[in-house]
Amino acid sequence: QGQLVESGGGSVQAGGSLRLSCAASGITSSSRCMGWFRQAPGKEREGVAAIDSGGSTTYADSVKGRFTISKDNAKSTLYLQMNSLKPEDTAMYYCAAVMAWVRGPRLNPYEYNYWGQGTQVTVSS
Repeated sequence: QGQLVESGGGSVQAGGSLRLSCAASGITSSSRCMGWFRQAPGKEREGVAAIDSGGSTTYADSVKGRFTISKDNAKSTLYLQMNSLKPEDTAMYYCAAVMAWVRGPRLNPYEYNYWGQGTQVTVSS
């Protein structure tokens, strides 16, 4: 059974940076599409960034130019570098993986099968 464990969340002032990590076990993360999602209180879960097995990436418009998704296949770890953080980035951030092989990164949470427990990111103004 695959497991994803996020870390790196915290509280930061607007304009600051954080790097989230997601350690995968029981999942061949190198051959999976993986992504970062977030959910703020009272809002639906939304896709933030995704990366496919070939390294192609996609981002939500709201984070383009500020966030960077990457992965280290040797460490089975997914990262999300978040710069120029804004208060509206405040949310619980989740790492996820697609079970089947798919072509191209995608941001639809309903296509993802494995989920981590989440890590909280709070950005103050």
